Amino acid sequence: MSIEGKCLCGAVHITVDGRHESQIGACHCRMCQAWSGGLFVCFEADADAVQITGQVARHISSSFAERAFCPTCGSHLWMRDTDRVDAPYDLMPGLFDAAHDWPLRSEIYADRAMTAICLDGTHRRTSRAEYETTNTHVEGDTP
Repeated sequence: MSIEGKCLCGAVHITVDGRHESQIGACHCRMCQAWSGGLFVCFEADADAVQITGQVARHISSSFAERAFCPTCGSHLWMRDTDRVDAPYDLMPGLFDAAHDWPLRSEIYADRAMTAICLDGTHRRTSRAEYETTNTHVEGDTP
């Protein structure tokens, strides 16, 4: 099933026609908090399933990843590893009407969540230490 999304102003359209999650992941690391204003949420889609039309601005946010946004309205579009061409996209679910009812699958950096942001449910929660132990490419969260 194909799903379609767009940024706030409609200048960027994203079509996902192929493998993608129908669940949402959340991140509470300091970089994601700064980028999103508090909580980063996304769903993963295979690189070859994603088609983008419109102008996109990219910011290299770490030694291994970029964050993309619409240069017209500023809507956040995705985060993606830059170390390989076939890296999946971590797409912003709010761009896609189809994602409205998707459940939360997991939280990372759960122990770093802002006091005002607590996510209920029985989903998987991973602490900063647990995540950075199994993802050694991460440079570490800032205080």
